[in-house]
Amino acid sequence: MTTLPRPTPRGAATPDVRPVRVTGPRLARLLEEAEGADDPRRTALAAEFWSETERLGTPLMEELDGEPGHRAVTFLWRGHRTTRQVLLFGSHLTDRDHLAGSLLEQVPGTDVWHLGLRLRADHRGSYRLAADISLGPPPSDPDGLQQRLRSLTAFAAADPLNGRIVPTRWHLMDGSVFALPDAPAQRWAGRRGTVPAGRVERHRVPGSAPVGDRDAWVYLPPGHERGSGAPLPVAVLCDGDMWFGRLGFGDTLDALIADGSLPPLVVVAPDAVDRRTRWRDLGCREPFVTFLADEVLPWAAGRWPLVTDPRRTVVAGQGLGALTALYAAYRRPDRFGNVLAQSASLWWRPGLPPPGAAEPPLYGTPWLVGRYASGASRPVTVHLDVGLHEGAAVDHHRALYDALRAAGHRVTYDEFNGGHDYACWHGALADGLVRVLGDPAS
Repeated sequence: MTTLPRPTPRGAATPDVRPVRVTGPRLARLLEEAEGADDPRRTALAAEFWSETERLGTPLMEELDGEPGHRAVTFLWRGHRTTRQVLLFGSHLTDRDHLAGSLLEQVPGTDVWHLGLRLRADHRGSYRLAADISLGPPPSDPDGLQQRLRSLTAFAAADPLNGRIVPTRWHLMDGSVFALPDAPAQRWAGRRGTVPAGRVERHRVPGSAPVGDRDAWVYLPPGHERGSGAPLPVAVLCDGDMWFGRLGFGDTLDALIADGSLPPLVVVAPDAVDRRTRWRDLGCREPFVTFLADEVLPWAAGRWPLVTDPRRTVVAGQGLGALTALYAAYRRPDRFGNVLAQSASLWWRPGLPPPGAAEPPLYGTPWLVGRYASGASRPVTVHLDVGLHEGAAVDHHRALYDALRAAGHRVTYDEFNGGHDYACWHGALADGLVRVLGDPAS
């Protein structure tokens, strides 16, 4: 059987997405001016630098001579006399096994700490920063330093000079977002005060063991009252506690509907609850698929006018939630005719150890890819997204795309220049909903 080629990913003309450490033009000038200067002069130079930086915002994003497809991105921290070291924790920019590679450097004699990376000009991502103010110098041996930095990541927080914030999962502190000039627009993100607002409600959905009863968020479009009106399309979205509890996805849906990009729809989004429950439920888990297909959808249809046509029903998720969405359509195409899967955890297979254990290496064909490749074609439309900084996941998604096409499924595929990151998924989810439910003419 011949495999059809994948479409050319967005940005394929400039394929180099590797982060490379560089010194940006503004930092180079500060370093040159500070070299050989006395203490009062260095203090004045740093004050001038911070005044300029507060106007521009962080990270600094500057053009590079001879590299129009890339930018120098400089992450900054204003230190204190007790600052020992500063760590950048960037989504798929930081090597968790070698955290020392993401330490900022200090401009000698100043409070300016900096780390510059050359990144492709369509990059979007989130990051956090952590300052080490421990007594005494950092450990000199690599293992001790890695241990110190690993403990420091628990205190990483948003950049105080960057007002663009994104909530994080399982962390107390928010992260910061940056987007280079060629990053795909996220024109529907955020609250538009001029558009009609839908309602976001929180309900308790009864469920059978082992899932049990579950809190879920429900988005109802503007002007649609309970039990009235024509049947509406419906989307089931994993991780409702993030999308509606923290990320404000209802505002995005309001904007999409107001623009006419999406028809009015209902979104039902069960909570993930916690890390252990999420691991138990999500993935290729039969009980949770049954919960979504035979308990969540009928429960919602008993309260609001919803379509029963799977061609107007979407199941969506990210990471393990994306794997759940793919498996739900594989097992229950009678319920779910459309899948939106961002950064699916295709490394998952039955029998993996519980959370906290190291993610085992994957050799050969991912488990779910093999199931789709060997099964019969289903009346399902699939859209896949994956970040170019997600390592082996890119190859896994390309393999899944090829398997779906070869088996005769309707499938589209996109690669974004980012990581495993809500900062990227927010736009991808909005675009995906428009792709599968919007008016083709628009």
